[in-house]
Amino acid sequence: MKASFLTLLLPEDRALSDPLPVTSASIERAGEAPFAESAARCATRGKTMHEVLILLGDGDRRSIGNVDAVIAAVEHDPSCFDVLFHSLFSDDPLIRMRSADAIEKISRKHPDWLQPYKRQLLTQVAQSEQQEVRWHVAQLFPRLAADQHERTAMVRVLLDYLNDPSQIVKVCALQALADLSAHDPVLRRQTITILEQVTEIGSPAVKSRGRKLLQQLTTQSPHR
Repeated sequence: MKASFLTLLLPEDRALSDPLPVTSASIERAGEAPFAESAARCATRGKTMHEVLILLGDGDRRSIGNVDAVIAAVEHDPSCFDVLFHSLFSDDPLIRMRSADAIEKISRKHPDWLQPYKRQLLTQVAQSEQQEVRWHVAQLFPRLAADQHERTAMVRVLLDYLNDPSQIVKVCALQALADLSAHDPVLRRQTITILEQVTEIGSPAVKSRGRKLLQQLTTQSPHR
């Protein structure tokens, strides 16, 4: 899969402005006062920020660890979601991975919880080079309420993900493109073109998902 996918769909003048760098310091730039307030609220109701980070960082690095416990804590007290989201900026890749996993699972039931973080997802988190963060970002994009400019930015990110070495990232990016194109005839035609290519040149996992999505998109009404 080539970078030409990017130019195929998105002219240069439709790009987002340069993204902000992803560092632990960006937590403060993202809003130190609101973050401190949410951490304090979270602490008064059972879990401190430190405890959430311990839960996320504990256990075998090959497992999901205490993600289920973190999800339960956040669903019990939604103010902790802010703490969880900002854990994506941790210097520890294990915490970033598990934070992304927890956020993805929570957003299946509560997609509206993502909305206040939409810009950060697009301009900071999506630029992560960590594969586990990337594939979860791809899963999150279709759950966001977005305008045309924001959807264009999402598509640009997903096209970049098609060049990722991780086959899971590629598969999740293809799925997200298909989901975003469900009610966008122009994007659907362009996504079909990409799927036709990946079913010829992709890995077995990518080819399999590509064939499934191609069948799905080609049987949809063009007026949906």
